Amino acid sequence: MGLDARESTPGFKRQLVVLNAETRSLKRASIVLERMHQFKVSPNTIERICQEVGEDLAVAQENDWRGVLNGETSVPELAIVENDGGRARTRRMDCGPGVHLEGTGWNETKNAILVSATSVTSDVDPQPDPPACFLNQKHVAKLTETAQAKENASENDDLPNRQAKAKKAQRRSKKPRPPHQPKRLLRTVLSSLKNSRDFGAQIEREARRRKFFQAPRRAFVCDGLACNWTMHETHFRDFTPILDFTHAVTYLFHAAQVCCTKDESWPTYVRWMTSVWRGQVGEVSGELDQHQERLGPPPDDAPADDPREQLRLIRGYLENNRQRMRYDEYRCQGLPTTSAWMESAVKEINYRVKGTEMFWNNPTGAEAILHIRAAALSDDGRLPRFLARRPGSPTLRRPDPITQAA
Repeated sequence: MGLDARESTPGFKRQLVVLNAETRSLKRASIVLERMHQFKVSPNTIERICQEVGEDLAVAQENDWRGVLNGETSVPELAIVENDGGRARTRRMDCGPGVHLEGTGWNETKNAILVSATSVTSDVDPQPDPPACFLNQKHVAKLTETAQAKENASENDDLPNRQAKAKKAQRRSKKPRPPHQPKRLLRTVLSSLKNSRDFGAQIEREARRRKFFQAPRRAFVCDGLACNWTMHETHFRDFTPILDFTHAVTYLFHAAQVCCTKDESWPTYVRWMTSVWRGQVGEVSGELDQHQERLGPPPDDAPADDPREQLRLIRGYLENNRQRMRYDEYRCQGLPTTSAWMESAVKEINYRVKGTEMFWNNPTGAEAILHIRAAALSDDGRLPRFLARRPGSPTLRRPDPITQAA
């Protein structure tokens, strides 16, 4: 019957893994299994099986999915790499029931998508005016509030992904997609708790397997964190670096609040945002320099809420990312200007590993689930195909005993 030492058939294991990848938690997977198939399997058993599979997935990934995804990859017309962080909460190990957060708590998940896409290029800016969502004051205020909350998140926070919800406003329109905006053809997903250096190597390995470095147009999109651009410089130097425009919007909105009165801040933001949308970052930087002179430089011990210190940080942000904010050129090249696809993927990953009262007793278990969830979210069917090739699968051809003996 194909039972292993724990009386679990390979087919049954596959069902457990897929179910756990798509449900909210180990407990929910156990409940659904019992209600649908009348099989009672403890969450601990599901976790053990999934950890084995997650570890095997990591090995398969390091080996470029040889024997699983061979011979399928063609050079894409447009290769897009996006990455962003998520959140997962862990307990201290070997402490028994309870929270036991000392030394642990919130951990950052590293997430990336690699998208092959198609789009149309043009000689002139195909969309010189910014989208309506960035001219909606409530929408922009919510984006800014969420971005600031995300930066200030602590181990006691369990923030809803309001930024992803707010970005839905960009996708609600029934108008046809403009031809310069990339159209997704195939997405693969990576997720891990490893540090950015190791995760950058994982992304590069997947990009090379998918022949992204041979694509005629290549883009690397993320927010303004320094580690992201270190990753770009180390692994994707030949990709066009693009700062997520939505992230820039939050800084411009905050800058207008710092520099202007309440009545002046919104029209000032609209003017600055429109200039940046058109690639005229230098004009905005010049105005911010004048405001800094008017307010004066911040003292060395300035608190974080000091307007002078806030303005100094905003100016530094724009200057550091200036060469990644040529949005008019990106639109002409048919490249993305936001990381909306990545935000959506992070939400899908967080659905499985983050939530109210959700803790991971074993960080290695969380790492395994991240690998499984990422494989389940990939468009190339790598999870079911990998599971079909694991030892004991009925779809595998058994070795010829004569050949094996020889």
